[in-house]
Amino acid sequence: QVQLVESGGGLVQPGGSLRLSCAASGFTFRSAVMSWYRQAPGKARELVALITSIGGGTNYPDSVKGRFFISRDNAKSTVYLQMNSLKPEDTAVYYCKAASGVFAYWGQGTQVTVSS
Repeated sequence: QVQLVESGGGLVQPGGSLRLSCAASGFTFRSAVMSWYRQAPGKARELVALITSIGGGTNYPDSVKGRFFISRDNAKSTVYLQMNSLKPEDTAVYYCKAASGVFAYWGQGTQVTVSS
């Protein structure tokens, strides 16, 4: 069955960095558009990074542009999110998503807390 397993979350001080990983299985990873979303308490889930299946093009909202970087390793069926210069407002549960054709799958999420 399809699995998306996120890891790498935790507590970090403002200005620090974290790298999230999402290991995928159960579908053709190289054909899927992969993305990271986040959801803070009381807020809607929002897209923070996307990487295409072909060409590896990326897209970021202004809130994280220049600080977050998404990458993928098709040989390992893994997508990464490098987060730098973290701010308290980046605190949220971060989710990995895979989409291809008519399907979309979500991971279980990993908590990121930015606090001193």
